[in-house]
Amino acid sequence: MKIAVIQFPGSNSDAESLRAVRQAGMEAEEFLWNRDFHDLKNFDGYFIIGGFSYEDRSRSGVIASLDPLMPYIRSEAEKGKPVLGICNGAQILVETGMVPGLKSYELGMALATNKRIKEGKVLGTGYYNAWVNVQLSVPSDRSAFTRHLKTDEYMHIPVAHGEGRFMIPAELLQEMIDKNLTAFRYCDDQRKISTEFPVNPNGAAYNLAAVTNVAGNVMAMMPHPERTNNGQPIFTSMRDYIADHKKSTLTPPLTYTPPRAQPLTFQLPTEALEFPVELMITDNEAITVQNTLHHLGIDAAITRATHWEVDLAPETNKTIIEKTVLDSGELFNKNKERLIKIAKNNNEAYVLVRYRDDFEGQYKQQQLGLKEVARIRKGTLWKISTNHTVIPQVLEKILATHILYNQFSQECFIYQ
Repeated sequence: MKIAVIQFPGSNSDAESLRAVRQAGMEAEEFLWNRDFHDLKNFDGYFIIGGFSYEDRSRSGVIASLDPLMPYIRSEAEKGKPVLGICNGAQILVETGMVPGLKSYELGMALATNKRIKEGKVLGTGYYNAWVNVQLSVPSDRSAFTRHLKTDEYMHIPVAHGEGRFMIPAELLQEMIDKNLTAFRYCDDQRKISTEFPVNPNGAAYNLAAVTNVAGNVMAMMPHPERTNNGQPIFTSMRDYIADHKKSTLTPPLTYTPPRAQPLTFQLPTEALEFPVELMITDNEAITVQNTLHHLGIDAAITRATHWEVDLAPETNKTIIEKTVLDSGELFNKNKERLIKIAKNNNEAYVLVRYRDDFEGQYKQQQLGLKEVARIRKGTLWKISTNHTVIPQVLEKILATHILYNQFSQECFIYQ
């Protein structure tokens, strides 16, 4: 049986991934993103490996999720073939909607920036690398990847990610629990589920480490079972699932219907300062987004700026605080970034995206330590330009791709 080990630009862990598949008695073959997609039909299963596909530009996994290769993998999954996504692979599966499996593969969840919480305090955010326990929380036969584990049994395996926090609407999460899609949860050495760090290494909802689709043949998992023999039950289960010729019929999608994402309108509060900042060098992130949109048939020019909003206490002297903030160097590096002015033309639109949990803004407020500053918020300001006057239609198409934001972890505003 042949497994395609899927790699995008920026993927890593290929050596460990190939070894884990082969150790389970399967044939592993590297499958690069630029190979003929039609070759995918010659494989019995698929493993989308970890790393930083497309350097996590825009957000982790989203550019790869829009790659032309992914519809072919989805088509093979609909035939019952197993698809495993680890770490960045999990982020890609979430962004494609292949998990948890809503109608028309609509986006239903997010993998957001880690949040390490203990006793109600945020100890840190961002990248975290450690060993954790993940416990099987569903029946063993519920997925293609859990046949060789017993319910409540756990594996001791590593995590290594910056955006691994499952964020799921409560209604959808309950449906996933009811249908046994919450495959693995973080636990301690006594199999106790605790939301506290370090048991829960990233603040994930319901301590989730991995989720599956309804058919059980697609799993998105944030920890790395391929990096240790402790994780081999994942791969031997996958092997035996294939050997048993398990063929899933197209199962009904989950009943949850996500709300339609509607951008809000942004206007700077009266008692606030804003600092739009752009790179002095070429912004490869904006270029990648632009090129991806072009491949999708959307003709638009994209640029990007970091947007800082500094909300002030009443009766604060704006001029003094503006100078103090700029002189501090906290919001941008004058050696490689510069302030810009925002001037919108008829064929342009600005979209402001912010994380709902804006820990970086909170951190900057703490670092400045100014009593006159009530709050700092960080966002990304995307400028969309076209050669046409139909910017609303172009903007609608772009937002429908989810390339700029995920509504379950981020907020979106049309900047006025």
